[in-house]
Amino acid sequence: MTATEAHIRHNWTLDEAQALFNLSFADLLYQAQTVHRQYFDPNQIQLCTVMSIKTGLCPEDCGYCSQSQSANVELKLEKLQPLEEILSTAKEAKAKGATRFCAAAAWRNLPNSALKKIQTIIGEVKALGMESCMCLGMLTAEQAQALADAGLDYYNHNVNSSREFYPNVTTTHTYQDRLDTLEYVRNAGIKVCCGGILGLGESVTDRANMLIVLANLPEHPCSVPINYLTRVPGTRLGDNAPKLDNFDFIRTIAVARIMMPRAFVRLSAGRNEMSDEMQALCFQAGANSIHGARKVMLTKYVTNPDFDNDMYLFQRLGVALYTPPT
Repeated sequence: MTATEAHIRHNWTLDEAQALFNLSFADLLYQAQTVHRQYFDPNQIQLCTVMSIKTGLCPEDCGYCSQSQSANVELKLEKLQPLEEILSTAKEAKAKGATRFCAAAAWRNLPNSALKKIQTIIGEVKALGMESCMCLGMLTAEQAQALADAGLDYYNHNVNSSREFYPNVTTTHTYQDRLDTLEYVRNAGIKVCCGGILGLGESVTDRANMLIVLANLPEHPCSVPINYLTRVPGTRLGDNAPKLDNFDFIRTIAVARIMMPRAFVRLSAGRNEMSDEMQALCFQAGANSIHGARKVMLTKYVTNPDFDNDMYLFQRLGVALYTPPT
């Protein structure tokens, strides 16, 4: 595929994805930026905010997560946050320019007992004029439809890595469990937000296979968050995973842009590990969304750069905050 032939595909092969990863850095970024400009304004960045509305005591054993019961970390355990506190955070984020608010809860599955509260949160966030997103663990088809009926815009459920590498990430659910939830979300008419984590110890082939899974879904995710592993001491992968090469991260951003041209490719966790120059290269590679506007993403172990630093970076790069079409 050449840069002038960019179109929406759902039949990517491993050979094709690996050929993109094998391009020279300059050629890969050139191709990614050319594709990016066919679908997006290259001088706009979407600002999203994520808040943990229920922290800790997750029964899963995900090796990267400080909220897992298997993690040996100091973490304040919290029940579902009051509606007033959630909306206060959303309002503050909107005032700073965030257009999407994601509420994340440390559940394996969304408990039916919390469904009505979640539906209320969705309605109140949308009443603020923000796009609503939820990250609540695995869903049933009926739960996905209930969230759609409440007006949910996006559901975040990351595949995190390739199917082959996934047993190294967690053993308490399967890769197919993740894909089943994504299918329920799509069938309910909710937009999919789905990406992965780099730096878990995966290979380049694993990164290619992860992107193939996403790009070959019946519909591409509308948002593709790419996380740079936050190495939390006391978590299995935080203690043991080898450090990721920055150029490998940027290359993955570029390949994601080429394979999913219409998706917002988002820099999520790990931006505190990145220099301004690295983030600028990620934007050049096709990233056009960040998690920001508040310091803490989910817990004290996963944080964003200071909001003023982000705005200063955007000023120096000559980019503006994205506003969704009305």
